[in-house]
Amino acid sequence: MWIDTHCHLDAAEFDADRDAVAAAARGAGVARVVIPAVGRENFAMVRALAHRLDGAVYALGIHPMYTPRALDGDLDVLAAEVEASLADPRFVGIGEIGLDHFVPGLDEARQLHFYDAQLRLARDFDLPVICHVRKSQDSVLKGLRRHGLRRGIAHAFNGSFQQAQAFIGQGLHLGFGGNLTFERALQIRRLAAQLPLESIVMETDAPDIAPSWRYRERNTPDQVPRIGEVLAGLRGLAPDALALGTTANALAALPRLALLSA
Repeated sequence: MWIDTHCHLDAAEFDADRDAVAAAARGAGVARVVIPAVGRENFAMVRALAHRLDGAVYALGIHPMYTPRALDGDLDVLAAEVEASLADPRFVGIGEIGLDHFVPGLDEARQLHFYDAQLRLARDFDLPVICHVRKSQDSVLKGLRRHGLRRGIAHAFNGSFQQAQAFIGQGLHLGFGGNLTFERALQIRRLAAQLPLESIVMETDAPDIAPSWRYRERNTPDQVPRIGEVLAGLRGLAPDALALGTTANALAALPRLALLSA
């Protein structure tokens, strides 16, 4: 089986056919789909979707790109929602959180404020984190080290080998998806081919980061096996072996995935 460790199934792009998209993923062998929240306004929706769709689970967090509209009180709401979700087998961790140094105009200090508060929350509840690390790998890693967090996923990883090794050394897994299917994406393909298999998890970031065969189209979680075939080819592995390995890695990164029966 495969696991999509990052899929925004709550996005408006899926409003017309969300159940069919989830069913197609299940039919393709994607047994688990992790739906991370991005802000207070979608906490309830990601939870509801996870309970309605076969194999879906959810994480709760405030995305760095949503910090301009977020209120400080949203952190209190998040803490209460997380505590209330601890008994829910479909709840897997804190995410999507992190920092974004790519999008212009985002207040870095405000991003850091929300990131730091959510790291404390993950530490206090002993939960893994799903981190947004776009052009911010070093800063995100610094926060993880400061709070002693050693479990989770660096989503859509696109840093250097040195940064990859630093995240791995901190105990995190690295998320790879559609980007590695583009032949011109030399750095990502080198990372995906050469990093220890034990460090890699699969993801789509659907509806975004579509693979090469869906360039500029909507991405969907049923693409994980085909993306995995490309990764397996880069690594000289059989796709089944890659599926087995990356599934074990996802369970290590997000241990609460094991609470949900097949």
